[in-house]
Formats: sequence, structure tokens, C-alpha cells
Amino acid sequence: MGMDFSTLRTLISRYCAGEENWVDSRTVYIGHKEPPPGTEAFIQQRFPDNRIVSSKYTFWNFIPKNMFEQFRRVANFYFLIIFLVQLIIDTPTSPVTSGLPLFFVITVTAIKQGYEDWLRHKADNAVNKCPVHVVQHGKVIRKQSRKLRVGDVVFVKEDETFPCDLILLSSSRDDGTCYVTTASLDGESSHKTYYAVQDTKAYRTEKEVDSIHATIECEQPQPDLYKFVGRINIYMDSDPVARPLGSENLLLRGATLKNTEYIYAVAIYTGMETKMALNYQSKCQKRSAVEKSMNAYLVVYLCILISKAIINTALKYMWQADPNRDEPWYNQRTESERQRHIVIRAFTDFLAFMVLFNYIIPVSMYVTVEMQKFLGSYFIVWDDEMLDEELGERAVVNTSDLNEELGQVEYVFTDKTGTLTENNMEFIECCVDGHVYVPNIICNGQVMTGAGGMDMIDSSPGPDAREREELFFRALCLCHTVQVKEEETVDGIKQGIHQGKSTSFYISSSPDEVALVEGMKGLGFTYLRLKDSHMEILNREDEVERFELLEVLTFDSVRRRMSVIVRDSRGERYLFCKGADSAIFPRVISGKVEQVRARVEHNAVEGLRTLCVAYRPLSPEQYQEVCHQLSGAKLALQDRDKRLAEAYDQIEKDLILLGATAVEDRLQEKAADTIESLHKAGIKVWVLTGDKMETAAATCYASKLFHRNTQILELTTKRTEEQSLHDVLFDLSRTVLRQHGTMTRDNFSSLSGDCTDFGLIIDGATLSAVMRPDQEDSNSGNYKEIFLEICRNCSAVLCCRMAPLQKAQIVKLIKASKEHPITLAIGDGANDVSMILEAHVGIGIMGKEGRQAVRNSDYAIPKFKHLKKMLLVHGHYYYIRISELVQYFFYKNVCFIFPQFLYQFFCGFSQQPLYDTAYLTLYNISFTSLPILLYSLIEQHINMDILKKDPTLYRDIAKNSLLQWSTFIYWTVLGVYDAIVMFFGAYFLFDNTTFTSNGQLMTTNTQMMFGNWTFGTLVFTVLVFTVTLKLALDTHYWTWINHFVIWGSLIFFVVFSLLWGGIIWPFLNYQRMYYVFMQMLSSGPAWLSIILLITASLLPDVVKKVIWRALWPTTTERIQMYSGSGYVPAVLDRVRHKVCEMPLGSDFLLDGVAVTEA
Repeated sequence: MGMDFSTLRTLISRYCAGEENWVDSRTVYIGHKEPPPGTEAFIQQRFPDNRIVSSKYTFWNFIPKNMFEQFRRVANFYFLIIFLVQLIIDTPTSPVTSGLPLFFVITVTAIKQGYEDWLRHKADNAVNKCPVHVVQHGKVIRKQSRKLRVGDVVFVKEDETFPCDLILLSSSRDDGTCYVTTASLDGESSHKTYYAVQDTKAYRTEKEVDSIHATIECEQPQPDLYKFVGRINIYMDSDPVARPLGSENLLLRGATLKNTEYIYAVAIYTGMETKMALNYQSKCQKRSAVEKSMNAYLVVYLCILISKAIINTALKYMWQADPNRDEPWYNQRTESERQRHIVIRAFTDFLAFMVLFNYIIPVSMYVTVEMQKFLGSYFIVWDDEMLDEELGERAVVNTSDLNEELGQVEYVFTDKTGTLTENNMEFIECCVDGHVYVPNIICNGQVMTGAGGMDMIDSSPGPDAREREELFFRALCLCHTVQVKEEETVDGIKQGIHQGKSTSFYISSSPDEVALVEGMKGLGFTYLRLKDSHMEILNREDEVERFELLEVLTFDSVRRRMSVIVRDSRGERYLFCKGADSAIFPRVISGKVEQVRARVEHNAVEGLRTLCVAYRPLSPEQYQEVCHQLSGAKLALQDRDKRLAEAYDQIEKDLILLGATAVEDRLQEKAADTIESLHKAGIKVWVLTGDKMETAAATCYASKLFHRNTQILELTTKRTEEQSLHDVLFDLSRTVLRQHGTMTRDNFSSLSGDCTDFGLIIDGATLSAVMRPDQEDSNSGNYKEIFLEICRNCSAVLCCRMAPLQKAQIVKLIKASKEHPITLAIGDGANDVSMILEAHVGIGIMGKEGRQAVRNSDYAIPKFKHLKKMLLVHGHYYYIRISELVQYFFYKNVCFIFPQFLYQFFCGFSQQPLYDTAYLTLYNISFTSLPILLYSLIEQHINMDILKKDPTLYRDIAKNSLLQWSTFIYWTVLGVYDAIVMFFGAYFLFDNTTFTSNGQLMTTNTQMMFGNWTFGTLVFTVLVFTVTLKLALDTHYWTWINHFVIWGSLIFFVVFSLLWGGIIWPFLNYQRMYYVFMQMLSSGPAWLSIILLITASLLPDVVKKVIWRALWPTTTERIQMYSGSGYVPAVLDRVRHKVCEMPLGSDFLLDGVAVTEA
């Protein structure tokens, strides 16, 4: 009775709390059939339908939601407050001046986001309404995809896409398997094999499938594409049968059925709970250094704005302290204004001044920056030099927010396999008990041509050796997950298995496995196929051997090995295991370990990838124990991975070593050239790999990461076993610091062949000790700092035997160091995703290990060699362009608003605007916006070819050099100077005024009617021409588009001013600008004054640049001086030689120009 109450209490709590909220598993009833009475309680759970929603908005929530998102941006919210202040209180400028630019920005953004969301709605509807086939009451019916429910049995034909996440029940193939491509999910185009539940694979018609009575218990939805834990309970006539379910039974939404006529499967995750939908979630937002500088500048200008408003408010009340000035006859206060408290009046005046000066904050800058980043990213996509014709792939931009960050990279963290190397494996040799075998050189005991020069070759092994040799070859033919694809014609590598058979080739998720199986074919043992749970191989005598595949202990990056358990035709069972030497040698109890270890180390030094092979015969009792351990772990719903790992650890022990293999992974084309260029650019390159130290080191030498004169420092387990970690760290620290003290070292050391460079090699185990030091050691707290100090003085670092998480830890460690350098991580596999997400910029390689890295990256490139142009050209240009854009925007707004500030001293601080409303509104939107946008898209301060030839130019823009506070202050001071020249130049040119006969004010020296609007228009005209010509002077790369936009903007301003003041507009209450512009231009002295003031404004900047370039030119400016003369290559060579030969800080002359390198 107590149990009944307990069950009832459990059911009530489930119902009240909701299944999803408290439990981490779900129960799915196949075909919506209740389980038999007495087996388990039937609890109908509520699951979402199969509707996919990738859109953000609906028709009803678009306006409020979009407005909320846009006004979360500080600049938009600030201008909204200013606009509301203008509406509430009496301010000197019309609310239109703030409202119209804000409305323009908000509207453009909303239209863009609304259109993008409409496209998403359209795509969602196309997917949700596509037809699917479902088995109901023994018949196949059609329904829309969105109406699919969890528990429905789905019928899928060949080449159809799976409508949701499914568990495979049966297929048209006799063995219950089906082939699937997951290219849309992870980019892997190879055919993967999935398996039906053993007890249901015989059900192949609608009626048979409809008769299945079973429930599935599985985990709640989670986004990992490669992990699934569940079990199926099948109710037969006898007791229920439980079978484990894993990722090999799970068909994912978006994958496509191939080479299989049809399948039946049950829906377990639908709609937004499918793994594909869960992977839609956006990654953590990364912010560039430029954006951070921009926000810092914005804060400074906000402080300047507030200071201006406070100063003017204070001066106004000081001015009005004189009763004669308090209430002039033309502006007497009302009674309510007189009675208002002085604090309220002062606060109102403060807000009015804030409104008057608010244009110093450039709201349109954010829109321009967004457009520049979005449009600029297409230059990477369109770059034909970054197109890989072999793959047919171009570079991909997943986020355009980090374009300029590509020009600021200081550290590159790269994977080795598939990134530096081709991940195109070629079997080189194998070693069995010390005897070396090479395909097509030694075969069947015959030494073939080309065998000369091989050491440790035995061409006539004895009977025992022969038996072990064949056992080794069989082990490699059986211990893998390779599939055989048999076709008459195929588009890829064609490989005949043996004569008389159709053309076939091997496919696998691991290129290593394909290379090993193909290598065995060269040595006389050919893997044929897996059929009905039996693996077939063809031996040297052309006899087919059959082995029953009992268990597969899959590979994982923690164990670094995989195993299979097979039974031969005599009934004997074997465990065959292959893996990294560090994962196999500790588990070996016999075999010729020393001979094999020596060969493994020899091959590693040669840069070959090595694997060790071992086996263990299993008695019936041992096999029963293994089955018991595995079945218990596989049926677990909680901690299945942990329990499987423990079971594998118990099974893979007491092994007998057979031998080792060596596979070559060649360097990618121009990988060495790319790394050398990055070194010259001042970028430190770290290689993070899971490979052996010797293999990785050989690759580093081949790729020119290490040079012959590089002094290698080792921080490895082998060394820390000989002396404590503390002593090793301090020894290495003394070594690098002593060298650092004897000669001045900097990044320039990599330019000189005579400079001593250090290269550090560290392994995963030692890194763990450095990251998590022993707390008992009082000095251990400094380990990280000492390690970082060593790394700072090394030109290159190799981290080997690294787990994926350790890669991310390394990146995070460097990011958090006191210099806060900009980091870039590049890789091609799932094990690189963690470091790609951790780095400031993540780049994925479109390699052979799937597309996980590409999907999680900020940018994707086909080959490692394309990184050179990505950083040295595109990154350089993006940074130069956006730096000028940001500084220019602040500069032109200082020029715009500072005259308004000065004007208050001449109008009794009455908040009288200097410019007309139209000019206030259109200055940033129309008159000055297009030239800087175009500049930020196409400017090339140095020719692209020169940037590629001389990577040292990248150093000129390092460490955010163009957005330093000194540069920012220079631009601000320049803006203030220009504003003073414009204001006081116009003021003094028109300071002598007389009244004409009709009462108008006229200047005696220009005979021009003159008032405050004429004065403001004159200042504004000089302002627009000055800031536009300033940009023209900064432009190095002229095209017809530049000419059209720059001169077109000036013509547009003149035409607009003529129309605005030349027509009586019916929608205006007053026409204060009528005839003002034309009256101003009718005066000859006005033309002269405009030219003089523009020249006076631009002259100091021009003079400063001339003097600086003559006395202290940067490398970039030297190149610009000599560009176009054909003299550039010689200049580059001479600059490089001078830099290498001279001590840092010394001066030298280049064609009479003094140069100082600092």
C-alpha cells in the first residue's frame, strides 16, 4: 500500500512540476501504444510539434521587440532621451534635428531586420509544410511535416531528408543497416552506417511495423550531434526485452538517406527539440579591440558634452547676475518662469544645452560601422585568390563584427593534423616484432625493387614470426570502422579490391584508418566487407576468411585507442586493440616492446604518425565477463559514458604487443611559407596538437616553425621526472632571461638569421601541472607567471599530447596575460572547436574531419595558406579603414559642434543655434556620410602585392596603434583647431557692420547683408568643404567612385542649399533661410574667405604630415614615398637589412632620410 502511495505521489509531482522541468529522461511510446498492464505506468507526456521556428519576430511582437532590442544600444537610447527632452522642455533646436536622424537609423535597421526575418518565415513555412509519410493503422499516410508528433512511425525513401530526429527500426537492407550523409549538419560527405534495433529489423512492411509494441527511454534533447543515450523496451509474448540505443541508432533531422531503398523509424525529438535546431543557438558575442576603443572614445565625448553643458549653464547665470542683462526687453519672462525655483531653471537650461551640443555624439557612426563591416566582409568572400579549385570552396564569413581584428593578431594557435598537414594519410611501413614491412617492397617474403636502404628488414621470417606477422595484418584488417563502397564508377579515389570484383573504395571518418587498411592490401591482406555482422578479409592465398564481429570499443580522444572483439571460424575469440603508443605500452604484458618502441621513436623523429597494435585472446569465461560489463554500461541512462569508459579500461588490459604502423601526413601547400610570413609580421605561432612530441617536432621543423638555429627548450614529463617542475621552470627561465640580457631581443629577432630564437616544447601532462600546481609548494603560485615569461621570450611554442580542453586553456591563459594580446585559433576538427570559440578570432579549415570547426568559427578558409592573405592583406586593410572611419567621425563632429559652443559666448548663452535645422539634421546623414563609407570600403594605402611581399608592414598597425589615445587626442585637437579657425575667421572677416537704409545689417568690408543665419551658413559651408577635403587628402587609392562620391557630396550640399533657401516651402511655418545662401555666394569676398578658411584649416595637418614623413617615417610611409617608381623591392630589402644589422633604437639614413627603428 505504501508503494502505491509512493507511486501516486511520484505521478502527482510529475504532473504538477512538468516532466521536462525535473527529469532528465523521456519515455516515447512507439505508435502511441500504451505499454501492457503491469509493466510500467502510462504517462502521456506533452512534446512540441515538428514546427521549426528560426524567425525572431511575429506580426504582433515585431515593433515592440525590435524597438526594445534597438534601444538597448547606448547610442540609440541616448538620442531617444535627447529627443524626449526636446519634446518636453523648450529647447533651442527643433525635436526634428534629433528625431529625424534617430528615426532614420531605427527605420533602416528595422526594415533590414524585418526583411531578414520575413525570409526566415518563408524558409520555415517551406520546411514545415513539406510532406512526410507516417504509418498509421497499418497504412502509410501523408501529412505536413509540422504535424508530426513524438512517437509517430515515419517512412523515409532513398534521397529523402529526415524530418525530425528518429530511431531506426528497420530498413530495406537485410542486415538492418542504412547509409546516411550528414553534409548539411557537419559537412562530412562520406556515407555513414546506422543500425536498426536488432529485435525490430525484420519488420519491413507497414502492417508489421505497426504491430511493434515498445517504448523508448532516452535522454532529454541536447545539442551534441554525436552523443545519444537511450534504451528500447520491446514487449513480446514473453518478458520485455531491453536493448541499448546509442548514436549509431539515431538519424538526425537534416541528414539524407543514401544507398538504401527505404527505412521505418520512430520520431523521438521534434521541432525545436531536434539536435539540428538546438545547434542554431548563437555563440557568445565577441567584441573587437576597435569596438572597445570606440566605446571608450564615446564615454570621453559624453564627458566633454556634459562639461560643455555645465560650463554654459554656469556662465549663463553669471551673465544674468547683472539685472540689466537678466530680462532684455525683447525676451521678458512670463510670471510662471519668474516663480520657478532656480534649481529647476538651472536644470532645464542644462538639458537645453545638452540638446544644443548633443551632435558631438555621432549616432550615424554606428550605422556606418555596421554597413562597413557587412559590405566589407564580401571582399573576403569574393577574393579569387582564396578560392580552392580542388574543393570548389571559397572563404566564408560567419561574423563580420571582427574584420578589423584580423589586422591586430599577435598570437596564432594552430592545430597540426589537417591544418598544417593535408590530413591525407599514406601508409609508409609497419613493424612486427622488430621486422619492418613496406607495401609493394616486401610482399610474401620476397624483397622487391626499391628495398635497398631499409634497415631492420627480414625477408624470410621464421614460422613463429610468420604467424605473428599474419596475426598483425589480420588485426589491422579487423580493428577499424571502415566501410566498403562498391560501385562501377565513382567520383573520387577508385580502388579495386581484388580481381573479379567491382570497383570499390574505402570510406571512413578517419583518414588514418583508410590508409592502414589500404596499406594492408599492399601487404597481401585485403578487407572485403562487413556483412551480417561478419567481417570478411582476403588473405595472401586468395582465401576469404570470415570473422564474427562481437563488439566494437569505439575510439575516443581520452583513451586514444579503439578495440574490436571478434570470433574466428574455429570459435576462438580475440580482442584486437590499436592506439597511440602512450595508450598501448602501459597495457602490454608481453611482446618485443623495446624493438617496437625503438622503431616508433625513429618514425616519430621522421615526422610520421605512429600507432601500436596489440591483442588478447579471450576464453569463454573472460568473454562472458566482458559482455556483462559492456551490457551493464550500455543500458545505463545515467553516466553511460563514464561507465563505458570504466568498462573499456577493465577490458583493454593484459595485452600482447604485435607491432606498430607508420603513416605519413604531408604538409599542406605553402604552409611553411605562411608560417614564415607570420613570423616576419611579428605574430607568434603556437602549434597545439594531440600527436607525439617527436612527430609534432618534425612537422614544426618542416613547416619552418623551428629553424636550425632555434634553441629548443623542453618542458615535458620526461624532464620533470628527472627534476622537479619547480627546478625545470626556473632553469628555463634563467636560460631565456640570460640570453635576453646579453642581447636586445624583440620581435625583430625573427628577421635576422643571426639572432638566436628559442622554441618551447611542452606536453599535456606538464601543462596540467603548471595550470594546477601542488598547493603544498609555497612557490607554486608563480608557475603560471614563470611559464608565461618563458613563452614571451620564445618565437614559437609546440604543445603536444593536448586534450581539446587543454587547447582552450592555453588560449585563455595567453588572453588573460598582462599584455592582453589579440589571439587567433585555427583548426579543422571537432577537437579544435573549444579553442576556436575561446580565441578572439576563430578560423575553421574546410578539411576532412567534418565541418564542426567551420560551423563554430568566425571565418572559414579552404587551406592554411589562405591565412597569410586573410591577415596580412585583408586584416591590414580592414584595420586601416575602420580606424580612419572612427577617428574621422569624431573629428568631423568636433568641427561641427565646437563653433556652436563658441557661439554661445556671443549670444549671451541664450542657447541660440548657429546652424539651421536642416543643416543640423542632414550633416551626418547626407552631407558627410557617403565619402567616409566609401573610403572605409575601398581604401588601399599600400598596394596589395607589397603587403603580401613584405609581412613586416603588419607591425606598423600592431597593438591598435592607429587608435591609441595620442592619435585620438591629435584628431580631437585638430577638430578643435579647425572649428576655431572656421568660427573666428568668419567672425573677424565680418566684424565691421553698418545698417542699410532699410534697416538691414550690412558688413562694410564686403557689402553683404549679414545676420546670424548668414554667419552660421558661412561657417557650415567652410565646415562641409573642410572635412570632405580632409578625407580627400587622406585618400591614397583613387578610383572614379571616390571622385564621384567626394565631389558629388559637395555638389549635393550646394544644390540642396540653393533649393532650401531659394524656394518658399509650404510645410514650413517660417522661412529663416530664404535667400541666405544665394545672398552669401553673391559676395566676392565671401568666396575668398571660404577658400582662405578651408586652406587655413587644412594647412597644419598637411605640414605636420610632411615634417613627420621627412624626419620620422614609418615603414609604411617609406613604401608610400617610393611606390609607383618601381623602386619598392629594393627599398624593402634595404629596410629589412638595416633593421637586422642595427641595434634597436639606432638611427640610419635611407637616401638621405633619417630613420629610427623603435
